[in-house]
This record gives sequence, structure tokens and C-alpha cells, in this order.
Amino acid sequence: MSTPMNSERAITIAILAMGGEGGGVLADWLVDLAEQNGYFAQTTSVPGVAQRTGATVYYLEMFPEAAVPAGRRPVMALSPVPGEVDIVIASELMEAGRALQRGLVTANRTTFVASTHRVYSMTERTAMGDGRVSSDKLLEGGRAAARHFISADFARLAEDTGSLISPTLYGALAATGRLPFTREQFEATITRGGVGVTSSLKAFAAGFAVAQQTLAPPAAALPAAAPMPPVGARLAALAQRIQQNFPASSHATLAAGIVRAADYQDVAYAAAYLDRLQPLLARLPADPALAAELLDESARHLALWMSYEDTVRVADLKTRRSRFARVGGEVKLSHTQHLGINEFLHPRVEEIADTLPAGLGRWLLATPWARACIEPFTRKGRIVQTSSIRGYLLLYTIATLRPLRPRSLRFQVEQQRISAWLASIESLATTHPALALEVARSQRLVKGYGDTHERGWRSYQRVMAKLPQLQAQPQGAQTLQALSRAALADDSGKALEQMLATV
Repeated sequence: MSTPMNSERAITIAILAMGGEGGGVLADWLVDLAEQNGYFAQTTSVPGVAQRTGATVYYLEMFPEAAVPAGRRPVMALSPVPGEVDIVIASELMEAGRALQRGLVTANRTTFVASTHRVYSMTERTAMGDGRVSSDKLLEGGRAAARHFISADFARLAEDTGSLISPTLYGALAATGRLPFTREQFEATITRGGVGVTSSLKAFAAGFAVAQQTLAPPAAALPAAAPMPPVGARLAALAQRIQQNFPASSHATLAAGIVRAADYQDVAYAAAYLDRLQPLLARLPADPALAAELLDESARHLALWMSYEDTVRVADLKTRRSRFARVGGEVKLSHTQHLGINEFLHPRVEEIADTLPAGLGRWLLATPWARACIEPFTRKGRIVQTSSIRGYLLLYTIATLRPLRPRSLRFQVEQQRISAWLASIESLATTHPALALEVARSQRLVKGYGDTHERGWRSYQRVMAKLPQLQAQPQGAQTLQALSRAALADDSGKALEQMLATV
């Protein structure tokens, strides 16, 4: 536990929180805590531009009444000043990164409390590739920048205790000892609030306990081997096959792969997933680290490709009970409220043909008059309310076509593409292992459905067309990696076009 700050100066606190997380409640608790225990206090807030492009920043200052001459009041600042903040609280990991970027956290002064869960920003969500900021780098930056750094998944603690994240962060702050107040004084503030007292106190205690563990010296322990993730009774035989035939380093990825494939189609499809990877085992490079990485990346991207998004998949995901429960939880749906969910769908003739049996789908695409009959109904999107009986049954009916998927045009096309991709990896694995690894990763160009999938597939084809040429270059793997990054840089394909001109 840290030493309380000098009572001869103001105590400065910055809270960075997204809308709906109770940042204002946390700020009000701190003001009440200070005023009830002999301190002047002031709080201000500056809202962000949007929920995931900038959080609201709550700024507080506390000053001891005993240090102020009679009849006088201290003048307090309205916003945090870089290098002058004693305590920074971030309700999400990206907000912690923004606090670091603003210079609010300093090694000689700041106690930094941050939740490690992620709510991805708009730039991360809209990136062509994997645009996520590394959580490990954000945590490393927090540890390096702060005097004391307390991090944990406070959102999960809040969920487990049936409360919001604010009381868990409040409990963590109490555990740091940086404020000159006792735990009982912290808890009394929650009680005075009179709203959700029981759940808030429970969440406070959970946050307090986790912060105490974080601040305690780490006990020496030997690293334990990661166990085989549970996959359920239906996939038990496939899990045993993984343990017997594949190296331990790939077990976690392969277990996730068979779960995804079975969820997408059935257990036989999950078995086919392992069948496709089996030949690669005999062709892995001699370097153990490179071999493990190649198998893991191939397994990961194969699972993604085999679970490509088609109309059946989209309809299935949108009508699942878990989705309605998740959305209801996100909007804090009560038993007295009705939830309405509107889906905007814009299927083209190509998606309709892809869903049909292969022969019929090819005929539709190749027959002008048949296309002309269907295209008027596909020019504009339509809104389907999945929370209504009619809308739900419409998508549910499409989802029930899953057993017929292997006969569809899209299924046959995708399986041929997957086979060609895997053949390239296997042929390069022994002679050009680094290039094989980049070929495995190039699958990330092919994703989504509709126009997004078409653009990605065109980019993938253009990049793979350079593969024979890259095999003869010493830096072929690096060039292929650069081409893939260029393909993901923009929707227009200009970056890829420029990069291809230099190869």
C-alpha cells in the first residue's frame, strides 16, 4: 500500500471513462468522500467527441480545510495538467493509452488504475486488417510510465458482482492508500448514495481485493503448461486426436478451430479441418520455433477461411438467443422494456446464386434473363426486424439451410480456393518456410461477404500472382508481407497498385 499524499497541497485526480460506465458517479463519490472528511473538493468534466473516439475526462481536486486560513477558500484548476496529476483512473485499456499519450501519467508522481478489458475504437473496428492496438504494449507503457500501476479486468469483476465498473475502480483506488481516507470512509460514501448499495459494496470489495493482490510482492512460481482447452463431449474424440497427432504448442489454436468449424457446420466438418492440416505436419521446417509458428498460423487462418461468411452464416448469427441476450445486456434492458433490433440487409444476385445448389447457382449467374428478373429486387437494401416474429422467422428459415450448404455454389468455390492455398503452404514449407508463413497469413485478405469479400479476393489473387517471382528473391517473405499490408491499407487498392509496380 502506498503512502498518502502530502496534505499541504491539492490532490489531483483524472478519470477517463466512456459513456454509461459511471464515471460521473465515481467522480461524485470522490467529491462526497472529500467533503465529508475535512476537504474542499471540486470536479469538472470534458466530454469526448464520441463514445469510442474520446472518453469523458472527469477532473477532481481536493484540498484540506485545515490548511486554509479562516474565511478563505482554495482556487482549484478546471482541467488536468500533464505532469501534475496524482491519480489517473482509466475505465478501459485504450483510455489508459490515451492518458499516457496526454502525459497525465508520470513516474515520479502518478498512481495509475486501469481496467484491462477492451472496447475497440472506431479506427480499430474499421481497419481493413487487424487494426487492434496491442494490449501488451499498452500495459507495458502503463507500467513504465506510472509510479504505481494497478491493472485488472475490472469490467469482469463488475459483471460477476452484478454492478457497474465504477465501484470496482473505486475499491481499487481505496486499496492503493494514496488518498488519506480509510476503507470505511470510502464505503460510507457508497452507502450515503442510497442507490444500488448492496451490489456496489460487493463490487467495491472485489476491486479492493484485486488491487491488494496486484500491489503485493509476486510469489515465485514455476510456469505451468497450458492445458488443453475444453471442447465439449461432441468434440472429445477430435480433441484426443489433436493431443495424439499434433504438437502441444498448437493445441489451443486447434481446439478453437474444431469448435469454430463444428459451430459453423457440424462435427464432420471439424474433422475435415484436422484432415486438411495433417499433411502439413510432415513438411514443417527443421527450426522448431518457425515450425510451431507456421502450424499455428495455418491452423488459425484455415479455421477462419473454412467458416467464411455466407447468407446462412449471417442469418444464423443474427437469430441466436445469445445475440439477443448480449444486446439486451449492453442496453441494460429491464423486464418492463421491449427490445427492437433492425437489421439492414442488402443481398445481391451473387449472394443468392452462392446459396443455391452449385449447378443452379452457375446457371443463374450465366443467364442474363434470369439475372434481370432478380436484380430489381436486390438494388435496394431492406430492413428486417429480427425482434419481430416475421423478421425472425425469415432469417431463421435461411439459417436452417445449413445442412444444404455443402451442395451450394459458394461452398464448392471456397473449398477449391482453400485447397490451393494449403497446397502453396505445403510446397513452400520445407524450402521457403518464411515465405510459407506469409502465404498462410495472406488469408486475412479474404474476409467478409458481398462487396467486401470481392475486393479482398481480388487483392489476394493479385498478391498470390507474384508468388513464383518471390520464391526466387532472398527477401521474398518480406515482400509478400509488405504486399499484404498494402492490400489492407485502403479500400480503393491504390496502395497495393503502387506496391505491385515496384515488385
